[in-house]
Amino acid sequence: MNNYSVYIMTNPDNNVLYIGVTNDLERRVWEHKNGEGSEFTNKYKCSKLVYYEDYNNIKTAINREKNLKDWKRKWKYDLIIENNPQMNDLSLEW
Repeated sequence: MNNYSVYIMTNPDNNVLYIGVTNDLERRVWEHKNGEGSEFTNKYKCSKLVYYEDYNNIKTAINREKNLKDWKRKWKYDLIIENNPQMNDLSLEW
């Protein structure tokens, strides 16, 4: 069984959101935190994992990522706050 994650990263001020999909969440978050992520996350200092969802199917994960990217900003923040009210860095638990 394969695991895929759709995730949301933010910057220290919680005012920039980045949504991505990966087959190895811990590795991908490490890359973002160490300047090996996307140009966007490097430019806007998105190094805090605030939300993620796991899937067994890559097509489902990619569809969810696309869906979330189309959401209004408020809806994205509402989703995060519902699951992570303090917008803590969830990767610190690893």
